[in-house]
Amino acid sequence: MKLAYSTNAYTRTDLQSALCNIAELGFAGAEILCDTPHWLSHQVSEAEIDTIKQLLNETGLAVSNLNANTANGYFKPLPPENVFEPSLSSRHKAWREWRIDYSINTLQLANSLGARCISVTSGQPGSGGSPDEGLVIFIESLKVICETAEKLGIRVGVEYEPGLLVENAAELREVIDRVDAPCLGANFDIGHSFLCGESAQSAVSLLAGRIWNVHVEDIRGGKHYHLVPGEGDLPFEDYFQALRNAGYDNYLTVELYTCSHQPEAAGRRSLDYLTPLLSAP
Repeated sequence: MKLAYSTNAYTRTDLQSALCNIAELGFAGAEILCDTPHWLSHQVSEAEIDTIKQLLNETGLAVSNLNANTANGYFKPLPPENVFEPSLSSRHKAWREWRIDYSINTLQLANSLGARCISVTSGQPGSGGSPDEGLVIFIESLKVICETAEKLGIRVGVEYEPGLLVENAAELREVIDRVDAPCLGANFDIGHSFLCGESAQSAVSLLAGRIWNVHVEDIRGGKHYHLVPGEGDLPFEDYFQALRNAGYDNYLTVELYTCSHQPEAAGRRSLDYLTPLLSAP
């Protein structure tokens, strides 16, 4: 397994500067935030893509994932408490169709960059009416997205999260089975899994063979607040061993959007803590 760092820790700087710093820190890969202030997928020019491809080649950075979990750039001005809207489970047809198109644009962007996966989320439980109604809408949205993903050879990882429509491994497994597309899997966030009260082994086993990228952060006191690895209660060794047992050998992407005031220092501390754990037998 290799370590990557999400540019969503660098929301106070531009994408090129973020990627350069991630490479300088010594990460093997970077996750690109497909939202403001980095890349709004439907507004990225060919020239911008070429510039980032050249930077990636020069630095040796790989792209672990394109993070399309949020689309705050849709709103001007940004309304309070939207976070995951417009969502793929929204009963608001125009919003939902925009988010489907946005996800497809992200797939095309991933294809241009040579990235192998993107991530999406399910939205709030009430976005589609009742949770059951929202789940039906979400599944139909994913089927549309997966049609393009299959053609491009890009994987789509759903990130489950406490408080969202899909909030644990069992619910995500149901979605994967109902969509029935080989490209659909998990953007597995170990902090979210820990907050759900899942054991590492049970969660990873449910999703084995369908985990495309892993988000890594620490959690303390049962609060959903991303901490630098090593500063909370999360049993990293349990999760890493479960991932090894499941045959996962891709990126562990450190996700610290809470550290935009000190992304470089947070990234360095993350590397210092995680590198020895990956070297352990």
